[in-house]
Amino acid sequence: MNKDAKLPSSFRDPSGFLFYRNRSFFRQINLCYKDDYDFLIGSGLCDKLFKDGLLISHEEADIENAGSENVYKIIKPEPLSFISYPYEWCFSQLKDAALTTLKIQKEAVGFSMSLKDCSAYNIQFRNGKPIFIDTLSFERYREGDPWVAYAQFCGHFIAPLALMSYQDMRLNRLSRIFMDGIPLDLTSSLLPFRSYFDMSLLFHIHLHSKSQKYFADKTINIKKHRTPRVAFLGLIDTLESAIRDMKPRAKERERTAYYESTNYSSEAFQNKKDIVAGFLNKIDPKNVWDFGSNTCLFSRMACERGIQTIAFDFDPLIVESNYVEGNKNGKSDMLPLVLDLMNPSPAIGWDNHERMSLFERGPADTVFALALLHHLAISNNVPLERIAGFFDKICRSLIIEFVPKKDSQVQRLLANRRDIFYDYTPEAFEREFGKYFIIRSCVKIKDSERSLYLMQKKQPL
Repeated sequence: MNKDAKLPSSFRDPSGFLFYRNRSFFRQINLCYKDDYDFLIGSGLCDKLFKDGLLISHEEADIENAGSENVYKIIKPEPLSFISYPYEWCFSQLKDAALTTLKIQKEAVGFSMSLKDCSAYNIQFRNGKPIFIDTLSFERYREGDPWVAYAQFCGHFIAPLALMSYQDMRLNRLSRIFMDGIPLDLTSSLLPFRSYFDMSLLFHIHLHSKSQKYFADKTINIKKHRTPRVAFLGLIDTLESAIRDMKPRAKERERTAYYESTNYSSEAFQNKKDIVAGFLNKIDPKNVWDFGSNTCLFSRMACERGIQTIAFDFDPLIVESNYVEGNKNGKSDMLPLVLDLMNPSPAIGWDNHERMSLFERGPADTVFALALLHHLAISNNVPLERIAGFFDKICRSLIIEFVPKKDSQVQRLLANRRDIFYDYTPEAFEREFGKYFIIRSCVKIKDSERSLYLMQKKQPL
């Protein structure tokens, strides 16, 4: 990123913007936001949210760091290790993000302030918990004014949660298409008829969408439609109640943990864990991305060593289970996210730069690709040279498992198709990956045909 580069994710806000200088992030506060910012700081709301872990903390920087002449102040927010997006979250992550946003809104009203912006992109996860990151989303609350962020909150939170609760958890991926919130009329049309008997959804989705359509071409005089404080808070309470009552919908089916259904013996599995632990000792990474994390056994192994870990899996049910399990102790250094490697998160938004692609958020120090390669190469027909090129772009070191054709899991993948994968051999694997990586170690897993490799990138990223 260039010196003093403005972040494309914050260009829409007239109150200020984020910029990058000397490997640090800063936020400029423009003169037009002076009064609201001073009130936010002076009222005590900012300190309260800092203390409660609801708002990312910041410190004021020297005015000489100004990004433009329109500057009032420059603040330096607490850095985050990874930026995730709502379409990568499981149901409970989105639910917790929504409840956190409403909790902040209720706190704000108590300090005579309100959220003018309730985008789900204003939430990130730190130590397993959601935290609000946009300091400029607050404005003075004026008695009688409606909540200006209500429609945005419904599109960013209520709509996807309702679809995930009533229909299918995978529908959260619509948030990637509708970056400004899933349209309420679309949500209403996708929800089943029984959702009309849910008073919260009837009000916040079905009737709300009809109201939007009716008033789309009409001018509304807000002064004639005053909202008393009790009604304002009542709206927040109904939203909070609606979200708390929502539960993820999953088709009733047995889910057997991957490591209970493979051909690993107990000795082989323990040996695999020992080998991975030894590799981690050799390279001592700061962070790990675990692709195809499944039950997160190896992600948790990294976390136990104090390594910041992102656990990616394409199945939202698995991510849901890992998120809930990881937060039972109240804190987790592991962030589970939904990701399909065959269609990873792209750069989207205005000029394809508002939201970063997976590659732009890397590279990772280390990537785990355990029991993954055969799925990419055989289930999805991705040539080994392409897989090697992908990992070359996304990590500095790689812990990868090679599962040969004689393995029962590969035989299962080939059971109903012709074997056209003539180059799927250990020799071809080492040749293609050797173009980008130095193979530092190769260890065969005991009581198994599988091997684990530790690879180091040849050219630094």
